[in-house]
Amino acid sequence: MSSYYLAVALSAFVAATLFPLGSEFAVGAAIMAGADPWLTLLVASSANTLGSVVNWLLGRTIERFKERAWFPLRAQQLEAAQQRFARYGVWSLLLAWVPIIGDALTFVAGILRVRFIVFVLLVGLGKTARYGAIIFMTNHNTF
Repeated sequence: MSSYYLAVALSAFVAATLFPLGSEFAVGAAIMAGADPWLTLLVASSANTLGSVVNWLLGRTIERFKERAWFPLRAQQLEAAQQRFARYGVWSLLLAWVPIIGDALTFVAGILRVRFIVFVLLVGLGKTARYGAIIFMTNHNTF
């Protein structure tokens, strides 16, 4: 049974980083195999939030390299991302669970130096709600 939680943790962590991977299947499979829903929620949310913290840390440290050729964003892209984030504010971090844009949000939050506690609370809340919905739907066969 503990291997379910390890699979959930690994997939949730990697899914939150800049690597393209989803964790929904692992969470749903664990629930369908009999894993405890509350423990699965805790493991998935914690691991996914921790993966977002990695993005935040990358954002905090990588901006000093923005003039380098290998930097992942061009100056215009970085400025546009910063403006969009500033427009919607830190509350947009509640959407950090959304595929593709969520990873970018957490990365830009690091670049913009969003306070760590605010970051973790908002990202964690959004991700916990998402996994709660996935677990609820899986547990109640509402797919």
